[in-house]
Amino acid sequence: MSALAQSGSAAAKGYIDAHVHVWTSDLQRYPIAPGYRPEQMQPPSFTPEELLRHARPCGVSRIVLIQMSYYNFDNRYMLDVMKGHPGVFGGVAIVDSRAPDVAARMRELKKGGVRGFRISPGRDVAGWLDSPGMAAMWRCGAEESLAMCPLLNPDALPALDRMCAKFPETPVVIDHFARIGADGEIREADLQQLCSMARHRKTHVKLSAFYALGKKQYPYTDLLPMVRRLIDAYGPQRLMWATDCPYQVEKGHTYKGSVELLEKRLDGISKADRHWLMAGAAERVFFS
Repeated sequence: MSALAQSGSAAAKGYIDAHVHVWTSDLQRYPIAPGYRPEQMQPPSFTPEELLRHARPCGVSRIVLIQMSYYNFDNRYMLDVMKGHPGVFGGVAIVDSRAPDVAARMRELKKGGVRGFRISPGRDVAGWLDSPGMAAMWRCGAEESLAMCPLLNPDALPALDRMCAKFPETPVVIDHFARIGADGEIREADLQQLCSMARHRKTHVKLSAFYALGKKQYPYTDLLPMVRRLIDAYGPQRLMWATDCPYQVEKGHTYKGSVELLEKRLDGISKADRHWLMAGAAERVFFS
């Protein structure tokens, strides 16, 4: 077991960062997918060692890795990182929903520690979940307790809402507040729509990517009213903090700044509720 893995085991009660990407500059062993170029990989690498230098000093002991788009359906680098650091990393993979054996692939990845699957609408915000492959993924998610992890904008929420109603036993974890406020404006209609999805009891939301939402400036306190609305709607047990590193540690933003918003600037909640936000919800979904 590596020193990083051992230190992770010892600090297992710390925070959990529910959304981080890692990649390597070793393109021979881990080639990038067609359509990507090496110069697009910025920074050129973000390895677990680089990540943990930011995370450990902030009290983070476990991290959920989100498959990086550079690799598309080839999840090997993420899986190798997880295998090399037992107990430290969980995983969210990407699979081809059009493949005839997509559910079998999901079950295979579960054996390697994967507990979620990233999905995204692309350009089809109305019908992006209507394919037989997506239905197979959601059925498998319900049967195997594997989360669907949509990266989307608010305009894709109505289709997701319908799918959550159709598959109520499938865990769902919505990334980055559904990107509400990405253009600088937090619209009430968008927030109401996201809050209304709390009626689906297995739907969760990531409180993440502070650097990219609202004013996009530390200390990110303009996001606190949205955080409080989501706590009122979902309860802290279905919300999870995350950074979206490495992007949270670029252009003047810091890992510590992300931690501080919920750790120090979110007043009026109990120690137990703060634990759910900073670790408990992510542990239940991605480490059980």
